[in-house]
Amino acid sequence: MQSLFKNIKGDRAIWAVAALLAILSFLPVYSASSNLVYVVGSGTTVGHLLKHAMLLLLGFGIIFGVHRIPYRYFKGLSIIVMPVVFLLLVYTLAQGTTIDGANASRWVRIPFVGVSFQTSTLATVVLLIYVARYLSRIKDREVAFKETVVPLWAPVFLVMALILPANFSTTAILFFIVLLLCFLGGYPVKYLGGIVAAGIFSLFLFILVNKAFPDLLPNRIDTWVNRIENFANGEDTEADYQIEKAKIAIATGGVLGVGAGKSVMKNFLPQSSSDFIYAIIVEEYGLAGGLLLLFLYMLLLFRIVIVAYKADTVFGKLLVIGVGLPIVFQALINMAVAVELFPVTGQNLPLISTGGTSIWMSCLAIGIILSVSARREEAATVAERGAVTEEEQNPLEVLSGQL
Repeated sequence: MQSLFKNIKGDRAIWAVAALLAILSFLPVYSASSNLVYVVGSGTTVGHLLKHAMLLLLGFGIIFGVHRIPYRYFKGLSIIVMPVVFLLLVYTLAQGTTIDGANASRWVRIPFVGVSFQTSTLATVVLLIYVARYLSRIKDREVAFKETVVPLWAPVFLVMALILPANFSTTAILFFIVLLLCFLGGYPVKYLGGIVAAGIFSLFLFILVNKAFPDLLPNRIDTWVNRIENFANGEDTEADYQIEKAKIAIATGGVLGVGAGKSVMKNFLPQSSSDFIYAIIVEEYGLAGGLLLLFLYMLLLFRIVIVAYKADTVFGKLLVIGVGLPIVFQALINMAVAVELFPVTGQNLPLISTGGTSIWMSCLAIGIILSVSARREEAATVAERGAVTEEEQNPLEVLSGQL
């Protein structure tokens, strides 16, 4: 055990928050999975709990493995993986998966394993690494807009165009984070206004094309419009069934909750172990449990900012912000949906909700953040002893840093 802790590098607070979130997820997942067992008729509660535990175990294996990789290597890896991401997104969208008549082409099934993988989450992480790499290369030098169109904005808009038809909320989060990275990375602000206008125009063009050819993406635009209209008007329709049950669960919880495993609304609330698990947590553990989760995500945000501030390169700073902020944003959006501050989006609660892809990609992002933090610690150690080891002179790392 001591040797394991010796090999754990990086910000210990981030390790602690990630581990605590994972541990706290077990009881809510075990409780909420009864909906899948007794209502949907899928498996057993113990089976769902064991599956969740295995997904988390693999996720923390990803954190451990990734955080040992020097973060400079991710520059080259982002270039190599981007074409793979494009192909995966095209293949996923081409499947034409539908749920209740609406387009839901988000998952691709891994052969021989029987596990579905949501390609948009991988695409988000890879694209943000790619953007951080490009911005670090143009930092502190004048660039014309036309020279950034192909290397920067073409990949960004292509990825978003492939994600948008099945997942508007992920596309919106990705677009916002890219704009934030560009602002922090010193990209000319005068060009960002045009990019926002281009993004809005592209969205309206997509809606018009879908209205003209409704068979391309059955009912998807109507789903978006209905959710926004119902949210704005406060209408109590069948489409608001989930949010109404979530509000009942939260109101029932009170300050301290009804107790672990005693939720009633988990039997009536669809997606109670994934998209709406926060409502079940508040019902069972009350306002205290809900605020504890909020505190942990805010602590994670604080440590992300600290790691970014202390990073020794521009790429490291942008990398941490790029892959770290989506985790916190996703958590805040999930909580906001449960209390009806946002319309229903389908965003999971990172490291808490069931779902392998969400857990693995959150762990991948955390591993990258810890890699940046670990390299900073190693650099400080080297500076203290006034020498450079052979590992830090690795020519592969130097080559990766030049990409």
